[in-house]
Amino acid sequence: MKMILAGLLAVSATAVPFAAAAEAQSYSKAVQQFCRDDYKKYCGEYGLETSALRSCMDRNGNNLSKSCVKALVRDGHVSQAEVNRRKR
Repeated sequence: MKMILAGLLAVSATAVPFAAAAEAQSYSKAVQQFCRDDYKKYCGEYGLETSALRSCMDRNGNNLSKSCVKALVRDGHVSQAEVNRRKR
């Protein structure tokens, strides 16, 4: 399960800024925990640590759970400014 979550955010997590940041950082237990369901729901068919997964998370960035997004922001995978921009 931890492997799935680590790959999830080679993310999430999720925008071009997510992808660039994700390549440079490993994922905390918080990101793994809070983004697990998002990975399964939106991008589970993609391999871990792949550009296809990063692209999938980017496309689904506006659908990610608040807890996942907060964990990604906290860990520096995405900026709060990018999150705010996407909300508009």
